[in-house]
Amino acid sequence: MLVGCGGAKTGGGTADDERSEAVSARDGSVNESAASGTTRARPGQAPSNSAGPARLPGLGPRTLAEIPDNARQVVLVTGRDKNSSASQVVLYRHTEAGWEPGATWPAHNALKGWTDDHRVGDLRSPIGVFALTDAGGLLADPGTRLPYDQGRGFTINGTGFEGEPLAGSFDYVVAINYNRRPGTSPLDWTRPLGAGKGGGIWLHVDHGGPTQACVSVAKQHMKELLRTLDPARHPVVVMGDAASLAR
Repeated sequence: MLVGCGGAKTGGGTADDERSEAVSARDGSVNESAASGTTRARPGQAPSNSAGPARLPGLGPRTLAEIPDNARQVVLVTGRDKNSSASQVVLYRHTEAGWEPGATWPAHNALKGWTDDHRVGDLRSPIGVFALTDAGGLLADPGTRLPYDQGRGFTINGTGFEGEPLAGSFDYVVAINYNRRPGTSPLDWTRPLGAGKGGGIWLHVDHGGPTQACVSVAKQHMKELLRTLDPARHPVVVMGDAASLAR
């Protein structure tokens, strides 16, 4: 069965919300407990004597308050606007000097843009701060510290919204903890907030077009992400359109 990027189970493989490829997984914020299907990181701001979240560009007080105090890696996904499927991704690492950015990568998000209340089939990516705890893919582990589930369940075929082939999109994935049970394979179908809230929302390999609800970057960037993310540094993804993140 297809599971993946924020849609509903369909037959065969795992997929992204991108087709019905999809399972939108929302592990939510760590504010909500793991039992509720959300793993955001406890809301909180960095100490005032720290360079912490306050130095992450483009984020307003509401967004900053959702970033856990212990987060030392942030994948910042900034959408062009509320209704756009174009976005960019920057991986930030916290050092003694504060937050240091990596390269800026072009990315895709959902076809219709972003939403504060993601639902199955709405073709929008959820806005928020979500923990990154689990990975997997059709291909072998490229060297990540995250738990990695390899298997044929990550096979996907068919075409995307712009007629582009979807094959290879799930060669590498990182589950975004939106309405999912952390500590399980990205293919896990558990939806603590209910099936209607979607699930199976992932970071995955870009196929050249909009997604169902996931965020996608080039294959080499997914490999770099997997090799860099470290559970000991409590990585999170901060994602949404620029205006929403600035709140």
